[in-house]
Amino acid sequence: MLALRLPIEIEERLEALAKATGRTKSFYAREAILEHLDDLEDIYLAEKTLEQVRLGEMETHSLDDVERELGLED
Repeated sequence: MLALRLPIEIEERLEALAKATGRTKSFYAREAILEHLDDLEDIYLAEKTLEQVRLGEMETHSLDDVERELGLED
């Protein structure tokens, strides 16, 4: 279960959409979360990885090195 407070203008927009479509506000809140959760997870992972690179905790490799290692260079 999840409860959240929304700004009144967002609540009103959500209510209007729900009424206009015959769906529930919960339906649209769930759809919005599902639509953006992958993006939020990707952003978090990218930020964490960047921090690890900056701290020297993670090694990086150039595309040329990877292609050479895999035998894919031209």
